[in-house]
Amino acid sequence: MFDQLSGKMSGVLEGLSKNGKLSEADVTEAMREVRLAMLEADVALPVVRDFVNKVRERSVGQEVLESVSPGQAVAKIVNDALIDALGGAGAVPLNLSANPPVPVLMVGLQGSGKTTTSGKIALRLSGRESKKVLLASLDVQRPAAQLQLQQLAERVNAKTGRVQALPIIAGQSPVQIAKRALETGRLEGYDVVILDTAGRLSIDEALMDEVREIRTLTKPAETLLVVDAMTGQDAVNTAKAFNEAVGITGVVMSRMDGDARGGAALSMKAITGAPIKLTGSGENLEALEEFHPERVAGRILGLGDVAGLVERAAETLDHEEGERVAKKMLAGKFDLDDYVSQINQINRMGSISGILGMMPGMGKIKDMLGDKELDTSIFKRHKAIISSMTKQERKTPEIIKASRKKRIAAGSGTTVPEINRLLKQFNDMSTMMKRISKMGLGGLMRGMGGAGGLADLMKGMGGPGGKPGGRPPFV
Repeated sequence: MFDQLSGKMSGVLEGLSKNGKLSEADVTEAMREVRLAMLEADVALPVVRDFVNKVRERSVGQEVLESVSPGQAVAKIVNDALIDALGGAGAVPLNLSANPPVPVLMVGLQGSGKTTTSGKIALRLSGRESKKVLLASLDVQRPAAQLQLQQLAERVNAKTGRVQALPIIAGQSPVQIAKRALETGRLEGYDVVILDTAGRLSIDEALMDEVREIRTLTKPAETLLVVDAMTGQDAVNTAKAFNEAVGITGVVMSRMDGDARGGAALSMKAITGAPIKLTGSGENLEALEEFHPERVAGRILGLGDVAGLVERAAETLDHEEGERVAKKMLAGKFDLDDYVSQINQINRMGSISGILGMMPGMGKIKDMLGDKELDTSIFKRHKAIISSMTKQERKTPEIIKASRKKRIAAGSGTTVPEINRLLKQFNDMSTMMKRISKMGLGGLMRGMGGAGGLADLMKGMGGPGGKPGGRPPFV
């Protein structure tokens, strides 16, 4: 979501680096560009003013203007100022330091993702921290809201075995449900009780009165406001209104994987005083991350987020399965079932664009893509084709001849040419794997020389020199 801001900020800093010695006029011109970039990214005007003034004051000092690499010195100052604007170094964890059951109150407008976020937090607490979690829906306004949370609880419980939903009793008020949830939490030994309140299409006094009443009754350790990052400055205005009316201890920003301009995240802490604690991206229950200001600043400046990428891989990838497939690949025994396994591993990591954004130096490649999106639909078609094959066909694709291709095409809703392309790619991959097994990885790298690697990936998935829906490599 920070792509636009990242591209412009990186461009400004690169320009400063090329200038050698800096003058105060160079810094002033650079800050003008930064100001425009931040305003275009929908950052609140007071935040932009404070940011630009802070950077200018630090950058025109004698030690910067006369340093050996003033461009790098300014980049460090900009990075530090971004971290400050985003909330300071280090993630702010959830506060669960209270006698169990610890109440966590979820508030926000309708459609912001409160209920899904409640399920994500339940998964995070029950999985990572082995907490026993009770989910309770206090939403008696929206049809089937309580049933939705109940279904989420069942999905989470299937993964961790430590999450349950409060049984639904028709006709109870939100306050009665909240009181029953805390009593159930105490009697049945729950560590955390997550209270999912109702939302409205807009802020109104009835909503605030209801939240205030529930907050007074439950005395939550955390009052988390869920806001939709796609709404830009409206998200900041919503947070400010909730904070002034009921008080919030933290913010969860949902839909961080969207194409919003990022201004809400940069403005949130300064305008509301409440830190962003968590961010959500997508509907998957695992798609919830701690908010690290220094990592987000790194992404904005094109420095990537290697630590975040490693954490995501550690949390989402099946390492035993990865090692099994890797051994088969190196032994030259890679089959179509293994290919499907690798597709599933990629999907668990999230979008390709999101992964690229966490890698240092990927900003230029994303600029090369322009308005094009990486077309990953080819993976879904490949999975459909392979799922229509017999077990023997997946293990030994060479037996797939004309009649089998027609049957597979009919079963997968694809065409024979698509199957031919898949099989050709698989043959190419098998040949390469056999070469690897003979020459070793060192020999492979020497043999590849300047083969392009990542550039070939871009071409195959809609990047420069290629076309959307083209040929992706096997991973």
